[in-house]
Amino acid sequence: MNYQVIIPAAGLGKRMGAGINKLLLKLEDRPIILHTLDTFIQDPDCQKIIVVINESDQHFFEDHLQKHQWEKITLAKGGEERQYSVLNGLEVADPEGVILVHDGARPFVQKAVIAQLVQSAVQSGAAIAAVPVKDTIKKTEGLHVVETINRSSLWQVQTPQAFRFSLLYEAHKQAKKDQFLGTDDSSLVERLGHSVQIVQSDYDNIKLTTPEDLFFAKVIMEKRLKI
Repeated sequence: MNYQVIIPAAGLGKRMGAGINKLLLKLEDRPIILHTLDTFIQDPDCQKIIVVINESDQHFFEDHLQKHQWEKITLAKGGEERQYSVLNGLEVADPEGVILVHDGARPFVQKAVIAQLVQSAVQSGAAIAAVPVKDTIKKTEGLHVVETINRSSLWQVQTPQAFRFSLLYEAHKQAKKDQFLGTDDSSLVERLGHSVQIVQSDYDNIKLTTPEDLFFAKVIMEKRLKI
């Protein structure tokens, strides 16, 4: 089932402390973003990849586009916030079908999860990848525990997140009009009163945010080579 995907890649990655866009850091001798792109480039169901970038990284992406002749990939200009970058991506997307939004710093998403998300979005309009919360969660006031949350109904949200294009575009335009910044794309859809379905992902689909995450990424890659 065909789809297109927006990959926000314009963040500075301050928590990585690298001094450059963290997506350009090397993971097994290749920039992180190239690992992420591989999944979608190799997926025949993916018709278009929109990478939203900083102007300062434009030469990097243009060089790789020319070198590898990636016909699927279109570049879009990043915004001041991730949410605005996604909207910029929507503006250059094909205005129909299913569209995914996926973090550039999540190189380990499984193709089976992508397929399930697309199918769910076709049926319900909105679907997100997530995993059950494993740890006990405490609600606090300052550093004082006031409640232990029942984790049986809690999910840790990941990307990709999949939507009918018209629904996600409406949600972003309304959020911009209301000057509302959400924590993810599904929160914008939820504001419209639309339900969002969960597709269970796996715990390997981590987001590379801090230097420690690069260590875990290498372990995941080594594990997959042994399978």
